Amino acid sequence: MGPALKDKNGTPAKGLKVFCQAVADDMAMLSSLHDKEPDAGLLQALREEGFPDGLGLELIGESGQRAFDLMKRALAALPEQIDDAVLDELAADFANIYLNYGIHVSPEESVWIDDENLTCQESMFQVRAWYEAYGLMADNWRIRPDDHLVLQIRFLAHLFSVVQSEADIKQAGRFMDEHLLRWLSFFSEDVATRCNTAYYVGVALLTDAYCEELRDLLATILDESRPSQEEIDERMRTTRKPQEAPVSFMPGMGPAV
Repeated sequence: MGPALKDKNGTPAKGLKVFCQAVADDMAMLSSLHDKEPDAGLLQALREEGFPDGLGLELIGESGQRAFDLMKRALAALPEQIDDAVLDELAADFANIYLNYGIHVSPEESVWIDDENLTCQESMFQVRAWYEAYGLMADNWRIRPDDHLVLQIRFLAHLFSVVQSEADIKQAGRFMDEHLLRWLSFFSEDVATRCNTAYYVGVALLTDAYCEELRDLLATILDESRPSQEEIDERMRTTRKPQEAPVSFMPGMGPAV
């Protein structure tokens, strides 16, 4: 792919823009699954829609197909009438994963990247610089730090929704390399082995597989190889801010005031 997907002026061709919007919608959906515990309405809707079949990006790799199957089976295994007992179990699992460190897994990048595994460290400020460059900020970093999983996925949804050039697609790939994909697999694997519900096993593994396949696809579209982990580590020794962009809005984040 690559050059064939660009118009003469270097902007993405129509098909690629459609692809980027589909990815933006998928990212928004995935972020919502990590954002809060599900209610009966959401679970019923996911089951009726055959989720994750409705995602715009079809995963073809072994890990992706496994994650798809796990997610579908988790939803299919829910009782026909989703009662309070089911919701309470899911709410407890959500709290253990995202709120109280109950399974000893953090949804914040700093904890995975920092040498002392501390929250709100350099990674948080690096991610914040990305948001600021696009006129965005976290609602309340004290409650949900900038490098939180939900905000990083939501930011990617924003990046794909505003693609205007190949450079924009490269920026999305760069953010994934320098931040989300440096720790997402570790987070997802630990959640999958330590959480108490099949639903969150599916959510974790699906998110990881989706992001990995997406990054591979971006490399194909851009006709360039993905950087190695060593190359990324070397790059991240020096903090760099992304190019500034016009102020924009996205759910859960807003313009700096």
